Amino acid sequence: MNRACFAVLAASTACAGPFEPPPLIEAGSPIFPLPEPAVVAAPPTATATMALSVEEAILLALSNNHDLRVQQLAPIIAGTFEQIERGVFDPELFAEGTFNYEQATQTARATGEQFDVEGTATDARVGIRQRFSTGTDVEATVEHRLDDSNRTPEQQIARVGITITQALLRGLGPAVNLVGIEQAALEAEASLFQLRAFAEALLADCETAYWQYVLAQEEIRIFENALSVAQQERSQIQARIEVGELPELEIAAARVEEARRQQALIDARRRLEAARLRLNRLVNPDPSGRLDTALTTTSDPRVDPAPISDREARTQLAEKFRPDLAEARLRLRQNRLEIVATRNGLLPRLDAFVTLRKTGFADAFPTAFDRLGAENTYDIVAGLSLSQPLLNRAASASNRAAQTSRRQAEGAVRNLEQQARLEVRLALNELDRAQAQIRASTETRRLQERAVFAVKERFQVGAGTALLVAQAQRDLLENQIAEVRAVVDYRRALIELYRAEGTLLARRGISVAAPPR
Repeated sequence: MNRACFAVLAASTACAGPFEPPPLIEAGSPIFPLPEPAVVAAPPTATATMALSVEEAILLALSNNHDLRVQQLAPIIAGTFEQIERGVFDPELFAEGTFNYEQATQTARATGEQFDVEGTATDARVGIRQRFSTGTDVEATVEHRLDDSNRTPEQQIARVGITITQALLRGLGPAVNLVGIEQAALEAEASLFQLRAFAEALLADCETAYWQYVLAQEEIRIFENALSVAQQERSQIQARIEVGELPELEIAAARVEEARRQQALIDARRRLEAARLRLNRLVNPDPSGRLDTALTTTSDPRVDPAPISDREARTQLAEKFRPDLAEARLRLRQNRLEIVATRNGLLPRLDAFVTLRKTGFADAFPTAFDRLGAENTYDIVAGLSLSQPLLNRAASASNRAAQTSRRQAEGAVRNLEQQARLEVRLALNELDRAQAQIRASTETRRLQERAVFAVKERFQVGAGTALLVAQAQRDLLENQIAEVRAVVDYRRALIELYRAEGTLLARRGISVAAPPR
């Protein structure tokens, strides 16, 4: 397991809980006992071999799958947006400085005499400001000003002040000012549901690919056995022709059947290779990313199908645990928060403000600050500020968009709830079909084995033909494949039911945790 990943995909090393089928046959043995097959060459592609159980395949997929590693970064990114929104209320330290030089000609009001004026003014201002969720802005400052000219003596001015601005309509109260933070927190939570949905899909794909690989391996064994049987029958027919028991025409059907088995085995080997590549891609056992590892399965696909009695409870599980449904509900909450912000945006901007400043005057820098407490010099400014766009089209459009988005989100939730119920019902229906097919295909295969035996007996006494034997063997081959497929289909239907419920991860002992903040 990749412990460096923030999202803890913690899995039980045994995963024993969800996998408790009674061992009808030993793990790793073929579903049907088959004789040693005839050798049909296949191009070797793998360079290493790994024995793999379905539990080990799950753990490898959670640890090594590249797609999952990429998806695990999404909640970390989403979590940063909440901190960005909280940064709006962080205190801000600021400083300003200006220098002004002036050279001008002025006229004395008393005498009308003109004179030249040359002077400088230097201003420095430092302070701290902060915005609060109540809609209050607070700014505290310390200022210093130096005035010097050829007409007046140098003057030092020191001033400290505080300004408080309070929103009275638009931007008033935590309900509207914390919308961005709450939406970002919901977005981070939604990203976890997205990660969970991805992990669940990956897990379902991994298990399905594993059982598809098991099926491909079993098909190879069955086709190899069928080819061996066809070769033996062709040899027996050839021997009987040579001693005159059968006409020469009987060998044609045996040769055709042998050729068909060889064709089927070629296709089966290609399907096996495709299944191996898909499973390699999901579990990624080679650190270099190559897909050359040969995989041998050790898990037994056989299960003891049990009837599903709690069908309504399965639907309730889906409504509670499905990650896509949980995410849709979060999106609805986000849209409701957006309406809070857009409705507030329709109001005029009305702010009340008050500024209180204390001033000290002197002809030296330190003395000006010393006189801040000694002199009774201060000023207070208070007032109101009102602004409102005449048409306010932007705020109105934003509010309409938020209202429409909320209705859209409500519809999406209802649609997903119905979709979840549908998928659970379909999964249960497929599970019933697969369960019935296991019993039916097993019985059909047994009856077909008897039919093959009967056809062979008739052929041995001269009451049948090689063509009838070949057809019976072909039917048996199809029944054997159908029996294996029925078992794997049941496994796949069970996986799909758990995925439709949203409980696949929990049933496999896996959880998704939030990243550290």
